[in-house]
Amino acid sequence: MVKGSMVAIITPFNEDLSINYPKLEELLHWHVQEGTAGIIILGTTGEASTLSQEEKLTVFEFTVKVIAGRIPVIAGTGSNNTLQTIAFSKQVDALGVDGFLIVTPYYNKANNKGFITHYTMIADAVSKPVIIYNVPSRTGVMLPASVVASLSTHPNIVGIKEASGDLSYVALVASLCPRDFLIYSGNDDIVLPVLALGGAGVISVAANVIPREFATMVKLYLEGKTKEALDLQLHYLEYINNLFIETNPIPVKEYMNQLQMNVGLYRLPLCEMEESNKTIVKNMIQRFHQWIL
Repeated sequence: MVKGSMVAIITPFNEDLSINYPKLEELLHWHVQEGTAGIIILGTTGEASTLSQEEKLTVFEFTVKVIAGRIPVIAGTGSNNTLQTIAFSKQVDALGVDGFLIVTPYYNKANNKGFITHYTMIADAVSKPVIIYNVPSRTGVMLPASVVASLSTHPNIVGIKEASGDLSYVALVASLCPRDFLIYSGNDDIVLPVLALGGAGVISVAANVIPREFATMVKLYLEGKTKEALDLQLHYLEYINNLFIETNPIPVKEYMNQLQMNVGLYRLPLCEMEESNKTIVKNMIQRFHQWIL
């Protein structure tokens, strides 16, 4: 699996909230050109929870076709239903994706044995690598580091998207897992600290708007140019923080639309950003994207 900055890509919509495939194609080509290391399709940022299964299959197939092997395509297929996740992931596997991002099962409140069984059965059922997705702010579940350590020995579970924002947890996971187990930051504001703990890169929301900058930042760090990488992380910190002033992906889509990227709105229950926050976004764009105005 890849090291670098992978984008948790948004799903663009038309005015009637159908999927805008020409825009998605445009974005996918742009990410390849900008140096993005991989595409995470239909994760949290992609509004996967409001797409039908048929729409998801079409989006996965379309993305694989457009990317055409240039960079990895990682499909978000997780749910809190183990057997359903297996059946769906097997369908997606046949479409030619390069891996799976599987969110920690939510709502059910599984115990450690349940988590291990859930991920093991999924990883056994698919032919492509699995990345665990730990995002307690969304799921209400903090996957224990001991569970991650157990799962890291599975030959088809290759890494974790760690989105708790807890660096002590990242350090513990890194200490318990094999050195080749890939840890991706799921928080754009702490990419460098995660890399310093042995991380492999980031699965980024910010890369939807500044993909080259994030690709460069991670590349610089991995090349040992830590000062230059740190300069980028700190330079964009306020910009990154304002991508989360409302629930993701509301702010990032607002950024993209104000930047005239025309990616459309959201499916309910997500809705347009508060007017006061739109002003914050406008001010960020004036500071960081002066070339566009």
